[in-house]
Order: sequence, then structure tokens, then C-alpha cells
Amino acid sequence: MKIHEYQAKELLRKFGVNVPRGIFCPTVNDAVKATETLGGKVWVVKAQIHAGGRGKGGGVKVAKSPQQVREYAQQILGMQLVTHQTGPEGQKVRRLLVEEGADIRKEYYFAVLTDRRTQKVAVMASSEGGMDIEEVAHSTPEKIITVLVDPADGLTDAQARKLAAGIGVPAASRASAVRAFKGVYTCFWASDATLAEINPLILEGGVDGRPGEIKALDAKFTFDDNALYRQPEIFAYRDLDEEDPNEIEASKFGLAYISLDGNIGCLVNGAGLAMATMDTIKLFGAEPANFLDVGGGASTEKVTEAFKIMLKNSNVKGILVNIFGGIMKCDTIADGVIEAVRQTHLKVPLVVRMKGTNEELGKQILRDSGLPIISADTMADAAAKIVAAVE
Repeated sequence: MKIHEYQAKELLRKFGVNVPRGIFCPTVNDAVKATETLGGKVWVVKAQIHAGGRGKGGGVKVAKSPQQVREYAQQILGMQLVTHQTGPEGQKVRRLLVEEGADIRKEYYFAVLTDRRTQKVAVMASSEGGMDIEEVAHSTPEKIITVLVDPADGLTDAQARKLAAGIGVPAASRASAVRAFKGVYTCFWASDATLAEINPLILEGGVDGRPGEIKALDAKFTFDDNALYRQPEIFAYRDLDEEDPNEIEASKFGLAYISLDGNIGCLVNGAGLAMATMDTIKLFGAEPANFLDVGGGASTEKVTEAFKIMLKNSNVKGILVNIFGGIMKCDTIADGVIEAVRQTHLKVPLVVRMKGTNEELGKQILRDSGLPIISADTMADAAAKIVAAVE
């Protein structure tokens, strides 16, 4: 699950991380009123969507008068914002964040994420803030510093100081950087996040001889869906307007569904098998239209709903069902497939490959149905048959 920038900053503030003062604004008038509440002479009007690159797409504007705030809010609110993360269709802007201006002396990059390879938490920092970290990693990888944190120990002062020094934070401001790094890490860990990204993290100019403070000028969080049951406050941040309607519908039936750009729908039990199935489809020259894991206990109703959701995608020209029968019995899947075909009046080719518990019974049920279902014995056979049928 993702959240908006203004929500991420509310979360960071609870953990002592320095963030700009800002006000969530659902309307243009709210944006103008925010300038009175915040005071000052410079404000930043920010589109709130679940995607990066908003500034490049015209979704972040610096205003120097309340009238300019109004103009920018009118431009941004309701626009179809296109960034490198939204795809060409873009994302409609329904919410704004208006923030006080910042005295930016230097921009950095900071992120905390799960490293599955080492089973630790990777904490990354770079002197190249404000840029796409992928570009930095490609062009100047030496400018990214990473420390691996044992979850039992947490981010230590020594590790935080190493990161601050490594990205060039001035000595006088390193104590502020250490506080920020440890605050973001603690927030990441306590909230069951899988990613906490601050880009840019900035060094502000000092005031009255005091060293400049480190501040999170932007914030992006994603959370482990499996842990949301114990994070009710974070779950309350969920914005269904930002999610794929089909993915929302799938979640109601316990289906793990993600829309993709191909034309072959996939229904599989188990995330690993689903990934392998998509890879096999690509190997045979086609593209999967979705990731869909029905889990280990799919009922006839679940399978039927899965078919309905896949077929809402007009790009789907064929469906591949790939089942390994363990807890999930092949005859149960066969019954579900037959019911789904009948309920949806399926008009695209369907290939079914089943292995495991009650395999022969499941295959017999499919044969006896009289429906035009294509059987396959191996993943390669199934992929070849569905690609050929679609072509």
C-alpha cells in the first residue's frame, strides 16, 4: 500500500523528523487559505498522487503570492498528471499540499528499504538528491552509500554518522542528519514499511549563526499489505482513488491481482508459480496481461470472480490457467473454471494446465464439460498453446 506525501510527512513528524509546515488542500480555496495560516512570502503547491516525478510533469509549482497559489492550484487540481511512473495515461490530481518555502542549500537522497538477499534493512544515501536514483546508480554508482542494518540492532549512531559524512553533510549539521536518518529508520520499522524514500532531503541555511538543519522536503512510503492488520492508523491513509479498480475488486475476494500491459490473462496459485508462468509466456513471445494469484484455497466463487476481473481488461485475448495442486485440489479448480466459463460466456481461448492433487480427476472434469478448453501437460506446452491460440 502507498500513501500520499502529506500523509508520509504526518507520519515522519510523529517520529521527530524535521519536515516543512504544510496543509492538505482538497480545493482551490483551501490552498489560498493555507497561505494565511502558513504565513511567509513563498509557498509550494504540490499535486498529491501516488507517483514520483511530479515536478517534471508540472505538478509542483513555487508561488510568490496568494494569487499565484490560486492560479497554480487551479492548474494542478483536476489535471491528468503524467510522470515516468504513471504511464502515458497519467493520474488525475484530486488533492493538493501547500507548504512553506524552504531555504535549500543542498539536496541529498535518503532511503530505507528491505534487502531480501541479505535479510537485513538497506539504508541508502547519496549526495545527488532531487534526481532519479536509478540514473544516479547507472551513471555515478560511487555516489550512493549503503549500510546494511541488522533489525535486532537498528540503525546505530555510528552508521548514521558514516552516511552523513559519506554524502558530504557539513560537520556542523551532521547531528541534525543523524537525528533525521534515525527518525526515518525508526518510522520505517515501526510502521511495517517496505520502502521509505526521502528525495530530496535538504540542508537548509542556518539562522542566527546556528548550523543549517536537515529536513525531509519530500517523502514516499510503501507498506507491507500483510502487516496492515496491525497498522490501523496507516490503513486509514489508504486512498482508493489512486488504486486500480480491478485490484480493489480482487482484494475483496482474497485475490492478489496486478494489471499489466499484455494480452494473455494468467490465473495461477502461488506467487512464485505466477511469476514463472509470466516469464514462460514472455519466453514464447507474448506478454502477460496480469499477475493473478488465487492462493492455496480457491473456491469456485473465487475462480469465477478471477475470470470476471481478468475479462474486464479489453486487451485480454486469451487466458492461461496454471495450477499446482497441493492444498489446492485440481478437481476444485476444474469445477471453478467450468463455472467461470459458463458465467462469463467466455469467448477467448482458454488453456488449462494442472499438476498435483487430484490431477486426473480435474482433467476428466474438464473433458466431460464439453467446453472448448485446451489442455496442456507442461508450462512450456501451456504457454506455446495459448500464444498460438491468441495469434
